[in-house]
Formats: sequence, C-alpha cells, structure tokens
Amino acid sequence: MSQPRPTPASESDVPKPVTPASTYRLQLRPEFPFAAAEAAVPYLASLGVSHLHLSPVLEAVPGSAHGYDVTDHSRVRAELGGEPGLRALARSAREHGLGLVLDIVPNHMAVPTPLRLNRPLWEVLRDGPDSPYARWFDIDWEAGGGQVVLPLLAGPVDSCDLRVDGGVLRHGEQEFPLREGTEALALPELLAAQWYRPAWWRETSAALNYRRFFTISELIGVRVEDPDVFTATHAKVLELVRDGVAQGLRIDHVDGLADPEEYLGRLRAAAGDDCWVVVEKILARHERLPAGWPVAGTTGYDALHRVDGVFTDAEGAAELADRYGESTGLPQWPETARACAREVLTGDLAAELGALERRAGGELAHAVRELLIAFPVYRPYPGEPELPPQALERAAELAGPAAVAGVRELMLRDPAFAARFAQTSAALRAKSLEDRAFYRYAPLLSATEVGGEPGRPAVSPEEFHAYCAVLARDWPQTGTVLSTHDTKRSADVRARISALSQAPELMDRESAAPDPHLAWVARQTALGLGRSPEAVPRLADALLKGAREAALHTSWTDRNEEYETGVPDYAPAPLDLPAELAEAARANLLGMALLHLAMPGVPEVYQGAETEYRALVDPDNRRPAHFPRGVLARLDAGAAPHGPAEEKLALTAALLRLRRDRPELFRGYAPVAVRGPAAGHLVAFTRAPGLLVAATRLSHRLAESGGWRDTRVDLPPGTWTPVLPAHAGRSAAAPAAHSGSAGVTALLDDRPVGVWVRR
Repeated sequence: MSQPRPTPASESDVPKPVTPASTYRLQLRPEFPFAAAEAAVPYLASLGVSHLHLSPVLEAVPGSAHGYDVTDHSRVRAELGGEPGLRALARSAREHGLGLVLDIVPNHMAVPTPLRLNRPLWEVLRDGPDSPYARWFDIDWEAGGGQVVLPLLAGPVDSCDLRVDGGVLRHGEQEFPLREGTEALALPELLAAQWYRPAWWRETSAALNYRRFFTISELIGVRVEDPDVFTATHAKVLELVRDGVAQGLRIDHVDGLADPEEYLGRLRAAAGDDCWVVVEKILARHERLPAGWPVAGTTGYDALHRVDGVFTDAEGAAELADRYGESTGLPQWPETARACAREVLTGDLAAELGALERRAGGELAHAVRELLIAFPVYRPYPGEPELPPQALERAAELAGPAAVAGVRELMLRDPAFAARFAQTSAALRAKSLEDRAFYRYAPLLSATEVGGEPGRPAVSPEEFHAYCAVLARDWPQTGTVLSTHDTKRSADVRARISALSQAPELMDRESAAPDPHLAWVARQTALGLGRSPEAVPRLADALLKGAREAALHTSWTDRNEEYETGVPDYAPAPLDLPAELAEAARANLLGMALLHLAMPGVPEVYQGAETEYRALVDPDNRRPAHFPRGVLARLDAGAAPHGPAEEKLALTAALLRLRRDRPELFRGYAPVAVRGPAAGHLVAFTRAPGLLVAATRLSHRLAESGGWRDTRVDLPPGTWTPVLPAHAGRSAAAPAAHSGSAGVTALLDDRPVGVWVRR
C-alpha cells in the first residue's frame, strides 16, 4: 500500500479553509478528551483522512457522553481539555496536514442539574420575562400562567422534598433560583411567587410551555433567529473558525430552527465563504435540499439510504415483509407509520400540539392535527409556494377541506404559527418514524435507518446512478456517511442483515415466543452482530431499548416491568450466517464501503469503521474507538489483507489516500455500461473520468444464477490499472491492466470489488 505523505503547515499561519477530501468522526467525552484525539492524529494522517470531525466541543452537562447538551456557548468544554487542549489538537492536526470540522448545536441547550450551569436559563427563571435572556428561549408565558413549567420532579410536587437552602430552592441535586424577596415565604406561597413551577415529569404532555428538542424536556429550544442570540451563541465557534482552529462546521438538527435558510445565511456571512458547512437534514427519498441554502450539502443520510438500498434485493425484501406480517400479525409500513404519527403527536407531543391548536382556534384544531400527521417530509420552510398536495388531500378527508384551507391561510398570514408548525412537524417525523415506527416495523432491520424507507428499501442501480449524477452536478461537496453516532446499526451490521434479503427463508424459524415481533428482531440483530465481543449483553440492551421505543408492550414513560424482565431471554447465543450468506455479507461490506468512498461528496469514516465495525444503537455505537494501527502498518509494509476486516481497512486507506493525493480524480460522475446475463449485479462508474470503480451487488443471487458467465464491462478509453493490493493467496506480481471490453470475472479477479486508475 502507498505510504502517507503529510504536508506540514506553519503553526504561525492561519490556514485557509478548504473543502475536506474526507472526514473522520471522533466522539469526544471525558474518557476520550482532546489529548486522546491528538495522540491519534499520526495514525489518522497515515490512514489518509484530510479532516477530523469532532463531536460538540462547547461546555456541556458534566459527564456528558455526547456533548449535545450545551450549557455555555462561550467556553470550550473543560472536561475535554478546554480551549488550550482544542488549540493544541488543531496545531498537531495541522502539522500532519489535517484540519478540523466542528459539530455545533444551534437548536437547543441543556436544562441541566443544577440549573445554574445554564446561566441564561437560570437568569430567566429568576427574573422572568423581563430578563435580557428571556429572548433566548421559546417560552409561552401565558400558557403557563406566567410561569415556566419545569417537569423535573420524580413525583407530584407535594410528595417531593423542596426546601430553601443557601438562597436557592433545592430538590436533591437540583437547584432552582429564587425571585428576589421571596426567600422567607412559606413553601406554597414561595412556589406561587416564582417565574417557574417545578412539576412532576408526568405533567409534561399537558403543561409544558417551552419549545424543546423533540420530546426531551431536559433540552430547551434556543431562538437563534434573534440576531443578538445568534451572536452570543456563535461568538466562540466563529472565533475558532477565524483563528484557523476549525475549517468546517456541521450544523446539528437544522430543521429545529424557525427559519433554516435565514440562519444559514447569517452563519455563512459570519464564517466566510471558504468555511465548509453541512447540515444534518433528513431528506425523504423524493425530497431535495433547498437550492438556496448556502451550504455544501447535508451530513449524508440521503447517501446512506442509496448505498444501503443498492445492496438490498427488492423481491427478497418484499418476501420478508410478507413473512414478517404472517409471523407477527402487525400491519404493513404505511399503516404503521400513520399510527405511530398519531400516537406520538397526541401523546409525547401533546403539549406542542396543544400550543398549535390554541393558536389556530377550535375550528381549525382538527385540521392542524391531521395536516401534521399527513405531512410527507420533515417540515415546510418559509417562502415555499405551497404545502404538499397529498398532505392537504389526506387531511381534508379527515378534517374537512374548509378547515384545512383555513390552516393554510393561517400559515401564510402568521409567520410565528408557521414556524412553530414546521418545528413541531420536524419533531413529529423524527420521533414517530426514527424513534417509533422504525422499531415497530422490522421485516428488514437494515432498512430502518435514519433517512430510510422501510416500505420500499431497495434501490436499483439506475436510481443510484441518477442520484450520484445529481450530487456531482448540484452538491459535489456534500457530506456522505454510512455509520454515525445516531445510526441504529453500523454499516457492517447492516451489510450482514441486508444479505437476508437474498435468502429470506433464513427467517423461517418456528418460535413459541410470546412476542413474535421481538423474536424476529432478536434473530436479525444477532445475525447482524455475529460473534462480536460481549455480543449477548449488548444485544439484550439493544432489544430492551428497541422494545421501549416501539411502545407495543412497554415504553420509556410507562414501563411494563414484567415484560421487560423477559426481554433478555430473547437474546440468543451469537449466530453465524451460513457460509454462502457470509460471503454475500462480505461482498456487501466491501461494496458499500467502496461506493461510499468513491461516489460524489465528502465521505465520513466513523471512528473505528475503517475496518470491520459492528455496533448497535447508542450507547453501543459510542464506545471508545479502537484504531488498528498495527494492522495498517503491516498492510503498508506489503502484507496481504486477511479476512473482511483487513480487506476493508486496505480498501478504505487506498481510497482515502487517493482522495487526499489526487483530488482531481474525484470530479464528475458517469455510469459504466455493463452487458451480459448478470449485468444487474455490477455497479460501475467513473470519476473525472480517470478513476473507475466496480462493486458486486446481490452476490448470493448472482451465485445461484450461475455467476458472471459472459458478463462484460465496456471500459472507457485508456488502460486501467488496479489500485488495491494483492489479496491473500495471490502473487504480489504486477497486477493486470485492462482496456476495451473486459470480462467481469477477469476484471474483479475473484474479488467482489475493484478500483482502477487510468494510465
């Protein structure tokens, strides 16, 4: 394998931001601070990445394992090493030719314990709507009777130990500020005199009166649409960009903002035109990113869906759906999605729905509800000419056309209502699809991923090519991902599960389990995880979380202790795929990695996923990273890769280094014609067009049908030389070059994937 060639930069120079060739995501936490990331820099530079993508770095709730619960926008998190640690990491990265991308959280802040950790919120709770910080938060003071309802108590207020101590109101480890002059009052009068009301968490759905992140009351929405709030919450991040510490920004949950385009315009003006900016935006299959947004693109969940889908067999997926329905008796995807939307909106998001209904008035309340449930994408945006016709039609069927027309008119004349409708719609889509329906509908678990479409998971090669052509034309610098801190299963677990779409009969197992849905989920997950370390307890934890999210027999808010006690019994001993399907899983694993790294966009490698990486839903996917330094060094010394893990590492390093060293190869996009009896089993394309890649899809079906036979690839003009090193059992002699029309068998040389450059 080629050796890395870092290009040191002067520490005294502020580097000009450049679009990353690739990014590598690191999950920072107190156990993995800036210093640990700095120690990994030499390895990551040798791997070939151009930028490190850091999870949130601003001050957060003590001990936070993710950093999305920001408490102070003006400070870099002390538990990670503070600003000196971050700047030291940036210097070390720069010396090795790397840059930094920061993950920022504009939508919300923590409601921490103790509350004083969030100074703006503390002052609002103490001083009320006249506080200069009141403009920071979406609080409906009228709905709360002039108080902010804080659902932070474990039980009704009269059952909790609330007492005044040291000038604050205490409840266990929580502290609440006291309004001036109220400290000496008796407790009932003291509580009535505050600008907040401590409440039992079960009052949330009826009484909550502030905007939050999804259904998490411990995260309060921030009004970054206010220019002063934007300035205060972004000053430190923008300083880090101006100083060259960071060259790019990832914007978390952009759909939570009142006006994403306005926010992004303000951010672009402040960060400069050269800063690489991507947004975490979940696009439906037919949806496109608004062309006017001043960003490089999305974080890449839309790419994940296309890459996964092209390795999914459509007929087998449909057969699995039939078998699943027969086994569980549960409804198909459209009914599941609608039922979950109604449940979440009228249950978990009842407070948000109530706020919208009050603003709309009684005559329009039903239409508001039905329009939210029927909305086919995450949310509408200001300035869009019309709402989706299918949503209007379905809502009108249930609430009446006049009422739906009234809601449309209200959205046009009341921007505040329109913004809150959009923000609620985004929360509803996320919670009802990602966090409920995707756990409740499980024929093929690899399809139940963020941005996925479980009812139609397969993507044809033609659709994949069309998607990539649009990216190359419109969003060539967009982000692409396969595994993230939010994916329910890592790409390599999904690669194993999606192989089941080629052999759906493997899910035919007689089961006397009282919960056939959970038994189905457990079997697929066990096959996906395979013989991984601590597989059984990790699987049991994921099954329990999934059961609570699905909310069929238990939930986070109404736990069925008897049912939950039996959940670990569904976790089987580690399961192996049959040999022939294990080979299909290998083809999927390598093919997915290749398409991701070679397709248009800026690919991100999640920590540890440069080699085979099997992880389940968080917190399993946020375990400490293990970097295969020794294996990479051995491959670089000329050793042939053994097994899928080393094959993936060799492939990943080869493509990352090629992206870094020869960026001109990764421009444009053109499908390559494949002819013959197995043409549908090969995805091939060129970039630039000096780079050619090809990946086998549905390899188990391919083997059943007789293999490649006389299937041929019409190579573009020129002589094409393989990039990948010789694999185990092969001679290290100079690899064969190809030109003209090449047979796929000879071209791939017994591999499922191949990469070539034109001489």
